[in-house]
Amino acid sequence: LLYPKILKERTVAEARIETVAVTGAHGKAGRAAVAELLAHGYRVLACDLAGPVGRNSDLGAPTMRVDLTDYGQALQALAGVDAVVHMANIPEPGMFPPAQTLNRNTAMNHNVFLAAQALGLSRVVWASSETTLGLPFAADGGTLRYAPVDEAHFPHPSSTYALSKVLGEVAAAQFAAWSGIPFVGLRLTNIFTEDEYAKVPGFWAEPMSRAWNLWGYVDARDVGAACRNAVESTSTGSENLIIAAADTIMDTPSAELLGKYFPELELRQGVSGNETLLSIDAARRVIGYEPAHSWRDSVVQ
Repeated sequence: LLYPKILKERTVAEARIETVAVTGAHGKAGRAAVAELLAHGYRVLACDLAGPVGRNSDLGAPTMRVDLTDYGQALQALAGVDAVVHMANIPEPGMFPPAQTLNRNTAMNHNVFLAAQALGLSRVVWASSETTLGLPFAADGGTLRYAPVDEAHFPHPSSTYALSKVLGEVAAAQFAAWSGIPFVGLRLTNIFTEDEYAKVPGFWAEPMSRAWNLWGYVDARDVGAACRNAVESTSTGSENLIIAAADTIMDTPSAELLGKYFPELELRQGVSGNETLLSIDAARRVIGYEPAHSWRDSVVQ
């Protein structure tokens, strides 16, 4: 375990994935990933530091308590699985002191990556973040350079949380190169569950309250689908992809929002209607992601 295993001769086609570990299984993204994988016939081993475990878990899958800041526990959690969907991390800036956020997230990511390499897993899917792209975007533009924002709008971390994700992406590229294991980082935007859509109309009177991520969001069920898409994809190396809904969270057309609140911003391609300003073109192309859910299905306008 002291040196990287060179597995570059293994092809993606040879990697059959049947059993998947899902870390952070009790969080929004983790729950969605577990449900999606189970619904598509995968065996799932769920793990988390919090929430019920074993037979008391409500996830529908065997669940174990794991502290991923400990490498030994990470290694044990991934033993016997074919791939990992790693959603465990402190989920957003400001929840804990900056040093704790950076240290814990970095340790969890690195330990999962190290364990995946040591065990020769077939694929690693993990939760990066939209914050790597420069969020929060300010009224004066700040780090925002153009729209729609795509994968090239990187790296612009503005917090230790965002920095932990940038460091994770850099590490993932090295682990993928060392081991030949494909890594897919999902740059997840603000996740909404179906029962949270009732609050969406409250955003419309103050559009700048949601301009921090160009009015982006994603349905939890589409996050689950993105995790499965990434597990099933034939990508190689390390890919990092924006995962968002196909639309914005606003009732105002996207071009109108940009013209009013970011009038000097470079628009690199046209946007129609309420089309997302966090580009999901790469996710569509690389892993076949296609969001199927919108707040518009739940909110009467």
